[in-house]
Amino acid sequence: MSEVKKLTKQRPKFLDLTAIRLPLSGYASILHRVSGAGMFLMLPLLIWLLELSLSTAPEQAGQFAQITGNIFVRIILLGLIWAFLHHFCMGLRILLIDVHVGVEKQQSRTTAMVVMVVSLALTAAFGLKLFGVY
Repeated sequence: MSEVKKLTKQRPKFLDLTAIRLPLSGYASILHRVSGAGMFLMLPLLIWLLELSLSTAPEQAGQFAQITGNIFVRIILLGLIWAFLHHFCMGLRILLIDVHVGVEKQQSRTTAMVVMVVSLALTAAFGLKLFGVY
């Protein structure tokens, strides 16, 4: 009984999240959850913008152009583009893991890196289009 008491005394009383070192796949997984929550929370804005863009009334088309012309709205849309692309790429990675592809440590790290690079590269490409570079 005294050994159990000794073990419980050695346990930490708090969890220091800054001291935990996650692997890259851990960060990718956390970002997957964050991107999903962000997309869910921004759904009313996206539905409203979709409604404005599909309207045939000229005043609503002008309102859509005015809203999406704002730099802050474009930054929010860029964040939503990243959230969608990261969530999509990570979802494909999770589906592969479900069929036992990429479950070893090195493969897991490689696929997590691929998710990060591909989602950021595609975000950059769509972001350039969003900001009118091409």
